[in-house]
Amino acid sequence: MWLFYAFITITFWGIWGALIEIPEKSGFPTTMGYVVWSCTMIPVALFALHRIKWKPEYDKRSIFKGVAAGVLGCGGQILLFQALRLGPAYLVFPIVSLYPVLTIFLSIVFLKERAGLIQWIGIILCLFAMFFLSNPQISSGKSNGIDWLILAFLVFIMWGAQAYVLKFSNKTMKAESLFFYTALSSFLFIPFAIMMTDFSVPINLGFQGLWLTAMIQILNAIGALTLIYALRYGKAIVVAPLTGLAPVITVILSLIIYSVIPGGFLLVGLILASVSIILLST
Repeated sequence: MWLFYAFITITFWGIWGALIEIPEKSGFPTTMGYVVWSCTMIPVALFALHRIKWKPEYDKRSIFKGVAAGVLGCGGQILLFQALRLGPAYLVFPIVSLYPVLTIFLSIVFLKERAGLIQWIGIILCLFAMFFLSNPQISSGKSNGIDWLILAFLVFIMWGAQAYVLKFSNKTMKAESLFFYTALSSFLFIPFAIMMTDFSVPINLGFQGLWLTAMIQILNAIGALTLIYALRYGKAIVVAPLTGLAPVITVILSLIIYSVIPGGFLLVGLILASVSIILLST
């Protein structure tokens, strides 16, 4: 079951990553995309609640765990926006993409998870693959001091810790309840996303802007739910790096859509990712 849900997450997040640039290039900023994503979490959360007959855990401990996971994930997204404003994407993304390293460390130390030799080889190859796949080889901004580096490292910590919290929380509460509270916490950061938006530039509220963003972001929301299911049934030390390979789908679709021949970094990343997926799924 964990492998089934993990592949749904990889597929949906991969498609999301390949298509999200379309509304952005049409004049709908990524910060407002965050707002739309939070809204698309609502129908997915309602579906999750329906599965447990509208009976989520209401105790303080469960609410705290769900909100903590949401704050770590959504807060990291907001910090990533700022990191990309201050620093070059080709350095920010490789740092952030290695967050499963922290998840693996926390899961081994506190959850006592173990993996076989073949899976460990897959995990290591997976981490290298994420580094290559997340390196766009181009600069999307100028480096202003080390602020971007601090922010990128914070995102690394927050996303790595989030996957651990999701796995840890799955042991004591329903996955659907966990997603529900995570979805609610995403609304806490909407004001920050709005403040970071440049409203001096026209925002496309038509189909290619707002509505296309909503259609694409629902894939992200569904992937977030299936990630929690994957972590419920599988080991975090395997699920975290495996679902981190969503860029494989993104790269393949982007190459098809934009008719681009992959460079050395992407080719190495695709090869490593393919091998690691086979090893992790054995």
